[in-house]
Formats: sequence, C-alpha cells, structure tokens
Amino acid sequence: MEEVKTITTGELQEKIEKGEDLYLVDVREDEEVEEGIIAKAKHIKMGDIPENVDYFDKEKEYIFICRSGRRSENVCLYLQDQGYKVRNMVGGMLDWQGDVVKK
Repeated sequence: MEEVKTITTGELQEKIEKGEDLYLVDVREDEEVEEGIIAKAKHIKMGDIPENVDYFDKEKEYIFICRSGRRSENVCLYLQDQGYKVRNMVGGMLDWQGDVVKK
C-alpha cells in the first residue's frame, strides 16, 4: 500500500498565512463542523466522498482534514488509488491552532 503524503497543522498554517492557493476538504460529520472549520475548507463528509469524486480535479492537490487525521487518511488512500493528488493533515482539528469559522 502506498504511503499518503502528509502535512502538519503548522505547515498548513504557514501556507494559509502566505496566501497560497490551497484546496482543503474537511471530511468530518455535520455536527463536528458546526464547532468550526478552517475558512478555506470545503465540507464533504467522508461517507459522501465516493459520490462527489467528480468535484476533484486530478491536476490539483487536495488537503484532507478530520478530527484526528485518521478518517482523512482513509479518504486520501481511497482517492490516491484513483489517481488523485492528496495530502493528509496529520493530527487533524485536535492539533489545529489556527482560526476557524462557524458554519
């Protein structure tokens, strides 16, 4: 099984602060996201990823986010197998120190 590329919460924070063009996807459940989501992130629940595969562009790299990094890693493995460029935010929202917005 191929390793999933990762990004730390600190590295992601730096990229956001530099204004880099990022494609963030939060795969947590609705009630988890109500507590706050990284501003640029799109919310697609983990269970809804298979039917939303068309949303993803194989030319772009997507960073996946969940509470701890475990579900997002599973999503990364799934999409990586289909030829998408993915990165998992290790530590998830539990480690996230940056700003969040309420949905």
